[in-house]
Amino acid sequence: MYGYPYQVYEWMHMALAPARAVSDATALAFKNPLNPLRDTYLGRNLAASAELFERMTRRYGKPAFGLTKTIVDGEEVAVTENVVWERPFCRLIHFERGTTRLRRPQPKLLIVAPMSGHYATLLRGTVEQFLKTHDVYITDWADARMVPLADGHFDLDDYIDYLVTIFHKLSRESDGIALHTLGVCQPSVPLICAVAQMEATGDPNVPASMTMMGGPIDTRRSPTAVNLVAEKRGSDWFRENCIHEVPFPYPGMGRSVYPGFLQLSGFMAMNFDRHFTAHIDMFKHLVRGDGDSAEKHRDFYDEYMAVMDLTAEYYLQTVDAVFVRHDLPKGKMRHRGELIDLKAIHRVGLMTVEGEKDDISGIGQTYAAQELCSNIPGERKEHYEQEGVGHYGVFNGSRFRKEIAPRITAFHERIDSARRPAARLLSLAAAGA
Repeated sequence: MYGYPYQVYEWMHMALAPARAVSDATALAFKNPLNPLRDTYLGRNLAASAELFERMTRRYGKPAFGLTKTIVDGEEVAVTENVVWERPFCRLIHFERGTTRLRRPQPKLLIVAPMSGHYATLLRGTVEQFLKTHDVYITDWADARMVPLADGHFDLDDYIDYLVTIFHKLSRESDGIALHTLGVCQPSVPLICAVAQMEATGDPNVPASMTMMGGPIDTRRSPTAVNLVAEKRGSDWFRENCIHEVPFPYPGMGRSVYPGFLQLSGFMAMNFDRHFTAHIDMFKHLVRGDGDSAEKHRDFYDEYMAVMDLTAEYYLQTVDAVFVRHDLPKGKMRHRGELIDLKAIHRVGLMTVEGEKDDISGIGQTYAAQELCSNIPGERKEHYEQEGVGHYGVFNGSRFRKEIAPRITAFHERIDSARRPAARLLSLAAAGA
């Protein structure tokens, strides 16, 4: 593991700073209403070129969720973000809604965001949709380069421990309201492992259900380009070529990480033609003065280009266990040395969601959980495959809002309805005792 490639990347970014400043000033000058060249073909071309250069060479910071209001039971209410739990590598954010006049109590929903290069804000649309029907929490994972070495390491075992701790916190504070969990993509594996460990010990704080969307439960099924590359190259290749040390002056200086800029390069390379065309289209929109189309491009790439570093131990353990050895579907997955038994899961509802055109987690990879969790009763299981969507469309966009989210909400209602009689019986038994 070497720090030099990361340091070289930082030097290149710093070297381009003067050029970015000139480009930014040029764009502002040719967009100024007082500039007579503003509405000329030359002026628009210069402004568009300058903006594209600045956007393609800048570092994108962590975006904000920016969710300030929602509709609950037909009433528009304010939304406030509160950090209700925090550890060095994760914050738990609660989107508190400013209403107490609910027709009926709404379930808690913990959205387990991916720790795979992008920030939790990538799920902004997911949060926004479920705010209407649930009391929503989300895991906000930390950028590893911002976590000092003194705060220790973070691997897949730690990820599972974090989830178990969060389940305990939310379940104990639930006041009898069910806690449902939703894992988008990569978190499907630690989510199902955390639930299995809790079920194996009879933990009363186990969530009511888990929903997995586009998750790599068994990457041997319909393997995608991502899966094939991981299996072909093996863990040693990733250790030698993808792990670097965080350079000065970041708080995490010296920490071994999988840098976000490498992850972004991989994302871009997978669909290079699409991204190239999108930037050419943005240039044309700017030249034509089509501000709405240009703003949509800005919004998407402000999120897409914002990436975070992952700790080396977490990244390598995930690659090795999930994508190379396929430990989970083979029944060989371990947590803190203990074998994880998915057959131990029997109290928790399970829903799996896949996208027909998913090029990250192929068809069948998430559905595998339905077969591996063989002791969950059939009435507490559900699988849904959405036609015409890729990986991103599984948790965002119009089809997610119209087709997928309502089905997940209905699944939660079904699970809760089945739990209420059992809860009443337990309450009566406790009273009789």
